[in-house]
Amino acid sequence: MINRIRDIRKQKGWTLADLAGACDPPTTPQTVGRLETGMRNLSLKWMERIAAALEVDPEMLVRSEKADHPQVVAALAKDGPEALPATRDALLAIDLGGDGVLMVLDIDYPHGEYRPGDQLWLRQLDPAELGRAINRDVLVPKKGGRFAFGRLIDRQGSLVGLLPPGHGEKQQVVDNPAWVAVAEMLVRRL
Repeated sequence: MINRIRDIRKQKGWTLADLAGACDPPTTPQTVGRLETGMRNLSLKWMERIAAALEVDPEMLVRSEKADHPQVVAALAKDGPEALPATRDALLAIDLGGDGVLMVLDIDYPHGEYRPGDQLWLRQLDPAELGRAINRDVLVPKKGGRFAFGRLIDRQGSLVGLLPPGHGEKQQVVDNPAWVAVAEMLVRRL
């Protein structure tokens, strides 16, 4: 089995100290480093503790040596592509945590920056968490099995205001939606 703790931690932009402090109860950066490198045994208890701190499923922390997995080999920086000191597993942004149900919106017609064939991955939020979605694209259920989609621009009481993508669209207001799904990742084939 290949340990992926370091890959996940680095993709989140965390230091060893950040991860150690996020554990419950907190641990030391040295312990996290030993778990990452295999110098200390990664028990099920440690997997669950670190996975909870990273907000990922425990099974993401390891993968089979036999399974091929896409690798991050370079980073496109200001002056062009730069090689990484070492390759690491490429992880989907949506796998890096977050509560709520994942759903996908297929784009069949061009709307604003979205093109036909795109997939927009969204994470369902409870209406009490709407503050996290202001100025982000969201999908909102309406009555009768319909939906509204657009940039969440306003919230007043139980009303949410969306500005649909595209030029000249009028604001849509939805009263008391059961949930709001905020866009987390755009998948586009080249």
